Amino acid sequence: MPLTSLKFKPGINREITSYSNEGGYFDCEKVRFYTPFPEKIGGWVKHSSNTYVGVARALHNYVALDGSNYMGVGTHLKYYIEESGVFTDITPIRKTSTNSVTFAATNGSSSITVTDSSHGAVQGDFVTFAGAASLGGLIIANVLNQEYEIDSITDANSFVITAKDTSGSTVTANGSDSGNGGSGGDASYQINVGLNTTVGGNGWGAGGFSGVNSDLSTFGWGEAANTGTTATVRLWTHDNFGEDLLINPRDGGVFYWDKSDGLTSRAVALSSESGASDVPTIGRQVMVSDIDRHIIVFGANTLGTTVQDPLLIRFGSQESLVDFTPTATNTAGDLRLSSGSEFIQAVETKQQILVFTDRSLFSMRFIGPPFTFGLQELSKNITIMSSKSAVAVDESVLWMGKENFYIFNGGKAQQLPCTVRDKVFLDFNFDQGDKVCAGVNSQWSEVWWFYPSASSNENDKYVIFNYANQTWYYGTLSRTAWHDRGVRQYPIAAGSQYLYDHENGNDDDGSAMTASVESSQMDIGDGFQFNFIRQLIPDITFEGSTSEENPTVTFTLQARNGPGSAYATNSSGASTRTASTPVEQFTDIVDVRLRGRAFNMKLESTNQGVSWKLGTPRIDIRPDGRR
Repeated sequence: MPLTSLKFKPGINREITSYSNEGGYFDCEKVRFYTPFPEKIGGWVKHSSNTYVGVARALHNYVALDGSNYMGVGTHLKYYIEESGVFTDITPIRKTSTNSVTFAATNGSSSITVTDSSHGAVQGDFVTFAGAASLGGLIIANVLNQEYEIDSITDANSFVITAKDTSGSTVTANGSDSGNGGSGGDASYQINVGLNTTVGGNGWGAGGFSGVNSDLSTFGWGEAANTGTTATVRLWTHDNFGEDLLINPRDGGVFYWDKSDGLTSRAVALSSESGASDVPTIGRQVMVSDIDRHIIVFGANTLGTTVQDPLLIRFGSQESLVDFTPTATNTAGDLRLSSGSEFIQAVETKQQILVFTDRSLFSMRFIGPPFTFGLQELSKNITIMSSKSAVAVDESVLWMGKENFYIFNGGKAQQLPCTVRDKVFLDFNFDQGDKVCAGVNSQWSEVWWFYPSASSNENDKYVIFNYANQTWYYGTLSRTAWHDRGVRQYPIAAGSQYLYDHENGNDDDGSAMTASVESSQMDIGDGFQFNFIRQLIPDITFEGSTSEENPTVTFTLQARNGPGSAYATNSSGASTRTASTPVEQFTDIVDVRLRGRAFNMKLESTNQGVSWKLGTPRIDIRPDGRR
């Protein structure tokens, strides 16, 4: 009997049943469909052994005039500039106190009470002390004069830290420290830290670590947080203005880092720069328009007030860093979005800026004087999952909405047909939807979305759309931010306090990676008769493998007798057998004995250094009777 070729449609389809998807693939893990055939995705390695503090949710890469290759990294606790694998903390300073800070210790305790009037700090904030004198015992000046993370807030004038030496080891006070009020010192407070998890509800516990409102202002014991129904995670936006950097924590201030001041300098409030005129002091996103060189702040405070308008867009004068006062002789101004209740995200394409509210999509274009920019509503009744869920691919923008995917490619927003929609959204933690981040992997014509599954509070899964061949696939991976290759050789993603170079090698940072693809069920005729599979001829290439041993994958043929039967032998005989066979680089033919009304095929690799691409296997299958 002639051999039967196993030809499958590319991509994964979970919108129909496995039987209905005959001739297609039904499940996968760490596999892509760049060609019509499945192949294992590239691996990743740590960009460096250095770590950052917090969970990174924003990456921005650019090159300065002197060739310095910078990566801006925004976490829920700090903001860094990474260069050559080294992270430099440039988190802005919120407040400084001079000669007014005192310290108190208790014998046998490592807890230090710090007193500073109206400190404005919240639990988890970072503060650096200087000029403090020894408390007389083990709590010497070097112990006090360094950066600390605040353990707890006592009241508006005092807080508690844990004493440590310069190596980070805990220091316990002795009797000479007991009751010593210490000497006056200086304190530099970094901007209040943000949330790492979206918190629902009002009042105590709803703000940042039980002490910060959604506008980053603090509230006292017993007071209600003005968070509405939720307090959301800390997200950053950033863009370079020439070789300098603009950064903005969502619903926080707009800050500026001057490259000429060097990596030893911190970012400062843009409104504090020389010549500043009506610079926005709060915003939801900052952007520099590439074509016309305007600084744009979305969701800004209204002109002349400190009140944030979540639908207001303000822009400075062309080529100006700090001039936001509209006059007859400059191009500064503002626009207000006419639909929706809040601004969510802006994405720049080659010809326009697409602006999302919670229910509408607008086009923002440079039109020149006297209006500078014009707004046009493109679509209503759309949704968007998060302020990081939309990305541009040439002139198209793709994004994850709430239970749908969308695309805009010049006309109006349309739902993007998705063959894995139920697989994604039926296993989704919508309470943490703000954490969704999208990224382009241009080398493979892919858009990745990382999202939290229903059982997780953090991104632990991904879904991919290949825009070249219109296919979908998915897998499991914990990443919180992504930046495409370009200035750097590899795409870079953030996870577990490290940056990772993706598409680098075949493994999970030096460990073996499990990759698999599984077909839907197949049968002969209408599937009413039993079939017998005698032989399998694999068609697979291991090109690109780095394994020191012969690269190997496992082919598994699984048979069953009906849609409700499992792929395993049971006492009732309702289902039949599974045949798993290792296939190496030079395997020509595999002998199997498998009987059932329908069967499927699964390929899996679990060894280190293995790369593979599946072609068109063939099987010897023939009608048979049931024994």
